[in-house]
Amino acid sequence: MKKFGGGLVWFRRDLRWQDHAALYHALTQCGRVYCVFVFDRDILDSLKQQGITADRRVEFILNSLAELNAALYARGGRLWVQYGLPTEEIPKLVQQLKVEAVFANEDYEPSAKQRDLAVEKILIQQNCAFFRFRDQVIFAKDELLTAQGQPFSVFTPYKNAWLKRLTSADLASYPVEKYLSALAPINTLQELPSLEALGFQPSNLVTLPLPCGMSGAQQLFGEFQARVGAYRTQRDFPSVKGPSYLSVHLRFGTISIRVLARFAYETAFSQPSVADGANTWLSELIWRDFYFMILHHYPYVVESAFKPSYDAIKWDNNPEQFSAWCSGNTGYPLVDAAMQQLNQTGYMHNRLRMVSASFLIKDLGIDWRWGERYFARHLNDFDLSANNGGWQWAASSGCDAQPYFRIFNPVTQSQKFDVHGKFIKRYLPQLSKVPEHYIHAPWEMPLAEQQACETIIGKDYPAPIVEHAIARQRTLARYAIVKSPAIRAG
Repeated sequence: MKKFGGGLVWFRRDLRWQDHAALYHALTQCGRVYCVFVFDRDILDSLKQQGITADRRVEFILNSLAELNAALYARGGRLWVQYGLPTEEIPKLVQQLKVEAVFANEDYEPSAKQRDLAVEKILIQQNCAFFRFRDQVIFAKDELLTAQGQPFSVFTPYKNAWLKRLTSADLASYPVEKYLSALAPINTLQELPSLEALGFQPSNLVTLPLPCGMSGAQQLFGEFQARVGAYRTQRDFPSVKGPSYLSVHLRFGTISIRVLARFAYETAFSQPSVADGANTWLSELIWRDFYFMILHHYPYVVESAFKPSYDAIKWDNNPEQFSAWCSGNTGYPLVDAAMQQLNQTGYMHNRLRMVSASFLIKDLGIDWRWGERYFARHLNDFDLSANNGGWQWAASSGCDAQPYFRIFNPVTQSQKFDVHGKFIKRYLPQLSKVPEHYIHAPWEMPLAEQQACETIIGKDYPAPIVEHAIARQRTLARYAIVKSPAIRAG
């Protein structure tokens, strides 16, 4: 039975109409349903203040909204697209459209929670209800706790609890299509704002295409389903098509986590020939839930170490070395190629995220927060919980992180995961003529060899800015002050 005459669905990081929790609940509880997306001026202005004039993520969102708008229009509705502050735009639409309830999918980031509370406070004054639903994760907040009623801080017990609790209902899709007749009829298709109207210029999204929207997500998902069996063995090799490449689509919700988790779970238990790959991918999806849970219970991790004792570490924080890392000029080919991939495309292979983070923290002795902020600026799929979790893992300061004395050797990592230097040469063309024997450590080439391949170290390609063996000893000494792995109270 319909409870409200009119409802407004506020899209945020869920840019699809299929299997959409908030949209489903609005359609089943309201006589007429409107849809809106707000380009948050606070977020966009922050980018502009950093001097960012082109951002692939803004383009990804805009292209995805265009597809969502067209899909809703084809089904009798439309998408209102506003540019302003949510605390102003949502209440304004509530009054304009005369709706009695706003429906949204929950966001777990601290700033998003504050935003939602501020909007809710205004809506209450307007006698308008505000409902939020779990949609971007399978389990959230307090849904999984230890036997002592505490949040998990180690992944494997969390994963076991996740799998134990899981039922088919948790993976079931919301049947939105059955109720689309409740969409408020619209006669004209709204024209979305241009990039220029939002204050941005085109990036390289066209020259380096990134599949956008629901169709882009389905394209990538379809391709990955055919090779999921090889995921476990191929995901660590950056020159091989091993990952799903769906992270940006999960970030912006152009595909449902339930669809992906259901495929991974059912494939792992029904197809023995590809079970290893499907199980490994399912674990990665569970890691995503895990980091969302950590962020919810321990919001201080945004600025501080999960393990408080690690905040006592004294960092070198050399600006010139940080700049060399950012620009891919450290003299370590795999690290530099990884940074070039990030800078050029907005994507970085997951293995390389670990390698480049480890190098910044444990070879250069630079605060993990510096690297975290750089990734936040450049990653298409930037997600606060996962980005923070990954950087604190590399820094050994996070939950279930690698021990501080385990330090990636950038040369060994290169030899193991880019054996023939294919990835390195793709992003570092200046090393294209370097013999395979030297590609992982080109500074070891005799001068005659450097001249023969037209790659003079220190001129055509930088010499290493640190010596790994020495840097490793400095890191062990730096981390020696760490005594207690205890965590703060939530």
